[in-house]
Amino acid sequence: MRGGLVTIGTVAALLAAMGLTVLGLGAADNAVANYDASSWLWSAARSEMARVNGVTARVDTRMEVPGARRHPMQVTQTDRLLILRDLKTGQVSSLDLATLQITATTRTTPGLGVNVVLHEDAAFVVDAVQGIVRQLDPRSLTPVGEPVRYPPGITGGAFDGEGRLWIAIPSEGTVSAVTAADLPATPEAEATGGLSPKQVETYTVAEPSHELVVSTLDDGVAVLDRTSASLVTVRAGTTRRTALTMAAAGTLPARTSGPAVPVTVSGDRRVHVVADGDGEVRQFTVPGAGDRLSPAVAWAGRFYCADEATGTVYAFDGAGQLVDTVAGKATGPLELEVRENHLFINAPDSSTARVVDDRHQVREVNKYANDVLGGDPPPAPPPPPPPKKPKVGKPGAPRSVTASAGDARARISWRPAAANGAEITRYVVQGAGQKHEVGANQRAIEIKGLTNGETYTFSVHAVNARGEGPARRSNPVTPTAAVPDPPASVTAEARPDGTVLVRWPAANGQGNTIAKYAVTATSAGTNAPAGESTKTELVIPAGELEYGTQYAFTVVAVNDEGAGSAASPMSNTVVPFAPPGQPVGLRASTVANRPGTIAVQWSPAVDNGRPVAKYLVDVAGKVSEVTDTRATVGGLGDGQNVLVKVKAVNEAGPGAEASATARTVAAPKVTVTGSSADATSVTVSFTVDAGGGQATCTAATGGKTAGGSCSSLRVTGLTPGTAYTVTVTATNAAGKGTATRAQATGALYGIATCRNGSEGEQRTYCDRDVDGRNGNEIFSVPRQDDPKQVGWAKPGTRLKAYCRKQGEEVYAYVYNNDKRSTWWVRVEYSGKNYIPWAWLNLEGGDNINVLPTC
Repeated sequence: MRGGLVTIGTVAALLAAMGLTVLGLGAADNAVANYDASSWLWSAARSEMARVNGVTARVDTRMEVPGARRHPMQVTQTDRLLILRDLKTGQVSSLDLATLQITATTRTTPGLGVNVVLHEDAAFVVDAVQGIVRQLDPRSLTPVGEPVRYPPGITGGAFDGEGRLWIAIPSEGTVSAVTAADLPATPEAEATGGLSPKQVETYTVAEPSHELVVSTLDDGVAVLDRTSASLVTVRAGTTRRTALTMAAAGTLPARTSGPAVPVTVSGDRRVHVVADGDGEVRQFTVPGAGDRLSPAVAWAGRFYCADEATGTVYAFDGAGQLVDTVAGKATGPLELEVRENHLFINAPDSSTARVVDDRHQVREVNKYANDVLGGDPPPAPPPPPPPKKPKVGKPGAPRSVTASAGDARARISWRPAAANGAEITRYVVQGAGQKHEVGANQRAIEIKGLTNGETYTFSVHAVNARGEGPARRSNPVTPTAAVPDPPASVTAEARPDGTVLVRWPAANGQGNTIAKYAVTATSAGTNAPAGESTKTELVIPAGELEYGTQYAFTVVAVNDEGAGSAASPMSNTVVPFAPPGQPVGLRASTVANRPGTIAVQWSPAVDNGRPVAKYLVDVAGKVSEVTDTRATVGGLGDGQNVLVKVKAVNEAGPGAEASATARTVAAPKVTVTGSSADATSVTVSFTVDAGGGQATCTAATGGKTAGGSCSSLRVTGLTPGTAYTVTVTATNAAGKGTATRAQATGALYGIATCRNGSEGEQRTYCDRDVDGRNGNEIFSVPRQDDPKQVGWAKPGTRLKAYCRKQGEEVYAYVYNNDKRSTWWVRVEYSGKNYIPWAWLNLEGGDNINVLPTC
């Protein structure tokens, strides 16, 4: 046992040293063993990785990742290793699953544009912006050999089932496979023979500058040419192209299992299935509305397609028939991955995941299950309202179509056309007797084969599902061999105001004056003009580039004759950022059970390229800092209307504020609306303004109190025929409120009762008062004391009763149904005096208990 405890403690210490914490009942087992049929799933709200066992559909281990709350996380894993990349910080961590030890960490540029992939013992970092594919030793995250270099703006970066890493190069229209070098025996040793990863296969799959999407196969790759609406598969060195009847641009999953490749067109909610060797074999429509479909994933003869707007996953059989609908509990991103003979469906922003086995049995997983970690999950923020559906039409004309001449060539660039409600699928460039189609995200092209000295003009138009939009013509250009040199270097800086500053040294005009510089921005799979400048710098305005996405830049020098240089070297990579957006759905409410306190809640602000570090919560001038999306603020006045303002703060500073109003709980107000009474009780009806709190109510009078309802209360045990003032009190966290009501109880009467008997003196016993004892005698005290007798009530006399009192026992014998009692009743008779209850039958049932005690 002691050895086991030492092992666990050592592992925990190592994890703590690396900033990670393992949680769960099975930590000892996890430290020395590894399970098949499991997958690590990310929970953004908890900043945790949860290992889900596919067989049991339960979480057996958790790992906390500090500083990553609500961050998107790239997760790549094998049975042995787990690599995480935080998109917001760029932090990469490698975890050995046999020991649950962090073996290494490294930094990458934050944002979209870098991808980390893993297959068996081979790990790669794919820098799509710079076009660099570098192998890493996953144990140390150190480089292995020299990187494979491609033109900037590559896409893809996933392994097929045979361990080949596939990369698409849109600028060339090719796809390339890379194989890993053998790892050294230890991270410290050099790779065997100084080997490096190699580019082993290259295939032409499209025209240059087409927009490409990659999905790796069990043996090979599928490439979707979004510009020509076709799918190209490469299997065993054979390339097959299938034309697709798509009205809008499609997408693919990163990995496809089995022979059929699903192409998802989110815009019209259709999935096109392409089978190996058979072309497009079927189409089917996904139920619902909207365009927030994730790429369909093939699994065990079915296709699973997730709708992130509803959290629903739809399952279709091989014939395209809907066979199952897996309802979700939260909206937002859904991650579908086939691993270990199971399909794992993870909602990173919620507590729920699902596991689908190869018999298509679906089981739900609670990633926050209390039996593993404890505590309830924070409630999911409400989803933002769906955007209004735009009107759909043909695209507008491209903006700022610009041409610059080179040596027997010309470079054409343009700004985006208005999509008009339907995604642009391609641009068509025409001129010089040539026609080129380029991807919607490739808004720059070089036209070759021109004649120096001849003047050319080019036109560009956009195409979407509704057809071709109007063309816009470029400026005329004349190719020439007298072109300037490109700038020698380029640097870029992302600034906190959302702008990006690009700088370069002045280019050599080779005898001509440099008139301007044209800057092109490159991101993953994308090349587009960023702007022009007559200076040696360009400030790209805030919002022109997508926050949180990596970009690098090239610069072309253009002289006063309109001749342009070759492109400069690529700049460093930057990630544009700005102050965060406004917190969404701010709600401020009264805290009912606490005085001077309000609760504030909101959905996360858009971070605009840098993680939100905190929120500033200003309540009536009281400012506090929180890292969560909720706060409770006290110390305010009771019944105070307060203005609440919340700002998100990131590296760029505070963003736009959201505001709301709330009122602290006020002391309650009571309004009496009515009252009624019987002989011994008063009922009061009333309303209560609880002041936003939770009120409790009482009614009191004559030393008696009733509580419970805050709309009507009945005070019992009162004296009949008595005037009372009832005080109603409502109490909440802020204090008390009262109101009064005057109400008299009703009188209670009894009948003096003495009935003559049937024999002898009994027949006249009740006729009159006689010396000695007789019925219906009234005394000033509750006993038959002759000196205290004040009179006699003739049978049938109606007497007003006030209260009861214990006294001498009196037996009425046959004269009043053998009634016997020690109770006496105080009645109105020559003032207030007593008559034995034995001689007085109370109206309404003769219940002595309705009278209060005297």
